[in-house]
Parts: sequence; C-alpha cells; structure tokens
Amino acid sequence: MLTSIFLAQPSGSAGMFNIILFAGIILVFYFFMLRPQQKKQKLQNQFINDIQKGDEVVTSSGIVGKVSLVEEHFVTIQIDPKTFMKVLKSAISKEMTESVKGMAPKES
Repeated sequence: MLTSIFLAQPSGSAGMFNIILFAGIILVFYFFMLRPQQKKQKLQNQFINDIQKGDEVVTSSGIVGKVSLVEEHFVTIQIDPKTFMKVLKSAISKEMTESVKGMAPKES
C-alpha cells in the first residue's frame, strides 16, 4: 500500500496551479516592494544631481548645513559661519525645507 502512494503520478493541473501561484506571488512582490523602492531611488538620485550652492540640506547623520561648494562626488556644506564640512553627495538625505515640513506640528 505504501509503495503505491510513492509510485502514483502527480496530477498535471496541481503542478500548473503551483507555477501560476508562484508567478503571482513574484508579481505582487515586484509591484508592492521593488517598484516603489526603485522610484524612491530615482528621486533621490535626481535630488543629489540637482544640488546647488546655497541649498540647505540634511545629511544622513542629521547634520544640517548650507551647500557652499559642489564637486563631482563631494559637497562642502557650511555648518556654522566658520565651520565647513566636506561630505559625499550620497550622504545628503534631503533638502532642509522638506525635513522642516515633515517636523512641523499639524494644525487642528
């Protein structure tokens, strides 16, 4: 009896159903996880390429400053009147006005 269970042929429709289910899971994963992340990355790259002198920015470590010099891979930001810091462009997370909007108290 046990050998007849192991020797039984699997049905073809169940195999096709598993393939379709697996493909559906991959599509859902792509549209809900990967695609939005790609859009965010594209916007971040656009922001980094559009940085100009005078922009107030926030670095990924939370340092706030004004851009004083833009180079190919680096940006020099002014933190205080006599304090300058050279950081990678990729270390700049967002523009200061965007971060202040996110921190502003909501009006009721």
